[in-house]
Amino acid sequence: MQIKDYIAPLLKWWWLILIATMIAGVSSYFAVRQQPATFQSATTLIIGNAIENPNPSGNDFYLAQQLAGTYVGLAYRSSVRQATMEALGLTWLPDIRVTQNSNTIVILVTAYSPEVAQAVAAEMANQLILRSPTSASENQERQGFINKQLDDYELAITETRAQIAEKNNQLPELISAREIADLQSEIETLETNLQRLQTSYALLLQNTQKGATNTLTIIEPAYYPQAPVDPRNEFTVIVAMSVGFVLAAAAAFLMEYLDDTVQTPEQLAQLTEEPTVVNIGQMKSSDNGLVTVAEPRSSTSEAFRVLRTGVQFASIDNPLQVVLVTSATPGEGKTTISANLAVVLAQAGHKVLLIDADLRSPSQQDTFKLDNSSGLTTVLLYFEKAHKDGRLQQVLEKAVRPTPVQGLEVLSSGPIPPNPSELLGSAKMRELLQYLKQEYDYIVFDSPPILPVTDAVILSLLVDRTILVVRAGKSRSKYVQHMSQRLHEVNANLLGCVLNGTSARNSYYGDYAEYPYSETHKDDQDEKQNGKVTKINRGLKKKIIAQ
Repeated sequence: MQIKDYIAPLLKWWWLILIATMIAGVSSYFAVRQQPATFQSATTLIIGNAIENPNPSGNDFYLAQQLAGTYVGLAYRSSVRQATMEALGLTWLPDIRVTQNSNTIVILVTAYSPEVAQAVAAEMANQLILRSPTSASENQERQGFINKQLDDYELAITETRAQIAEKNNQLPELISAREIADLQSEIETLETNLQRLQTSYALLLQNTQKGATNTLTIIEPAYYPQAPVDPRNEFTVIVAMSVGFVLAAAAAFLMEYLDDTVQTPEQLAQLTEEPTVVNIGQMKSSDNGLVTVAEPRSSTSEAFRVLRTGVQFASIDNPLQVVLVTSATPGEGKTTISANLAVVLAQAGHKVLLIDADLRSPSQQDTFKLDNSSGLTTVLLYFEKAHKDGRLQQVLEKAVRPTPVQGLEVLSSGPIPPNPSELLGSAKMRELLQYLKQEYDYIVFDSPPILPVTDAVILSLLVDRTILVVRAGKSRSKYVQHMSQRLHEVNANLLGCVLNGTSARNSYYGDYAEYPYSETHKDDQDEKQNGKVTKINRGLKKKIIAQ
């Protein structure tokens, strides 16, 4: 598959993708506009005293991180949340997110009120502190005693350090070895005493909140939000539009995957192994489908003239005279295609006979508004006797009807017979066709569809070339393939395919259909073109006869 095959579904369903994207964007825009303003407040707590310790160890940080994770999990417990609601007198809590960053804990609260956001953040931090072993609920007397002991130790340590410094200053002034030895002994005793005091102080400090590892301390109190947070409405709308686009595009590809109808000339050529002669655009329902009569200068009429050229120059050495137009199933436009083909052949100056060979559901009499009391079946019924009596021309004159198009005559189906297939495949049909070939330049057959009955297959063996009509977006691929197989099995001589009902982009002229020719210029061009085609055809005909 080529890149254009992947892009084709997007181009075909562009309106669906655009509508889905716009609906998603507009809906999300109004949805986010309806949301009330939200406010955020946050507070930060730290575990332990590693940040205050001038020489923290790796073990201190590791324990602090483990404890921080424990407190984060505790913050999501229902007991903590229930205690927070009771403390604030709330029946519900706003959105609370508790995260850990190394040995710190961040509590982020999002609420519709700035006061509620600040209060909940502060109370949630307080509830965590209350559940720590060094909370404010600790025994105050014991804490006071420990603090007094610490003060005493600090004073003793300070005095001992001063004494050591004084002794060290006296040491250089002494001369006697004995005095120096005694002073050094005193200094050693003081240093030993200082080390004992510092050890006792450190051990006692661990029993306080200041020195404990399992300690919660607020380093950033909950702040009062001054303005609502940005809800990122633009981002939400863009995401919604992107989702709408992706879903619509996926739906387009899915519909194309499930759709097994023929859409493009490339598909048609692959299924039938025959070229697509022309693409016929959508035709209006007015004028019974005779667009070549009602709108001769339209792009659709020009497409039929292209089909006419394909018929005229299909074989230079052995020009074809009898053409069969058929389709796989009913409703694909074979009647309209055959009628307009006969019209443009007649407009080129030829004598043309259009035969409605659909003896099961004829419709050419409705297209040209003709009487169908006599027609092909009538001629075949009286052919043998009329041919012997020399009255065949009289029988044909009663059955063949003239049309408003100069040079075009129509032989309608006539009364519907009980045995259409046998009638079309009879020797009378062959003899009648040989007789008509002498009277007309071109004979166009409108036949029944191929798959339901065998009539068209039988007729394909009597005509020079067969044209297959396929309706874009309606003809199913497997039916088109079966139609082609049936005709190839009997070695029918195929001219090619006509893709009917295509879009303006895929029609014969496509984007050039509205090229701004003036009306006078168009008239001149049409007359010159028709004159050239007629002269060419006549010249080729004379050359072939001479040969």
